[in-house]
Amino acid sequence: MDKRGELQSTLRIEDVPTVRSMVAQKLREAIMSGILKPGQRLIERELCEMTGVSRPSIREALRLLEADGLVNTVPHRGPVVSTISLEEAKQLYAARAVLEGFAGRECARLHDPAVVRRIGDALSKLKAAFADGDLMTALEAKTEFYAALIGGCQNAFIERMLRPLHDRITLLRITSMSQPKRINKSLREVTAIWRAIQSGDPDLAEQCCVDHIRAAAVAALSMIEQSSASNEKATADE
Repeated sequence: MDKRGELQSTLRIEDVPTVRSMVAQKLREAIMSGILKPGQRLIERELCEMTGVSRPSIREALRLLEADGLVNTVPHRGPVVSTISLEEAKQLYAARAVLEGFAGRECARLHDPAVVRRIGDALSKLKAAFADGDLMTALEAKTEFYAALIGGCQNAFIERMLRPLHDRITLLRITSMSQPKRINKSLREVTAIWRAIQSGDPDLAEQCCVDHIRAAAVAALSMIEQSSASNEKATADE
């Protein structure tokens, strides 16, 4: 290394998370874990008290989450945790089936042992969490499973497109994962994905991914329809 390169290496400052990004990540985690629920108002004063940061930092973090589709600003109410309409959910799952099917295919084709191991580890964690009835750890494991799958396809554009889709869909996942019938079926589906990738079968991996997403879509759309019907009934009874 020449002197200029050595000096550059010595003086280089690595990226340091800003307060805004750290607050955004904490709020993201609270939304995805169900602590902050869809439709819930995000009151700046309360968020300042919970996080211990200033209002400007909260506002900047909320703008980041709004760009990701996790927060929505409603006239006369302010920022709220986003909800997902029936039509939006249909579009999300349709796009996800195409992109994630490709990701599964590429993972199986590339057949990287480190990726196969990472997916398998996430699957083991998911099974253990479900066995213990630990939904928060299960949600974390499911996120790790998809992250390994998406990262394993080694396509940065697929990853960029799928990340916001998964952020939005996670708003539904915590509720669907609390349904015992869906839990067992989902486990069988993701296990099939891992086995197809492990065996290096691109066609089967793609089909397993698409089948899993279609089944998840059926459960999610049914849940949205039931919620809408309950809200309409509650409004009518008022």
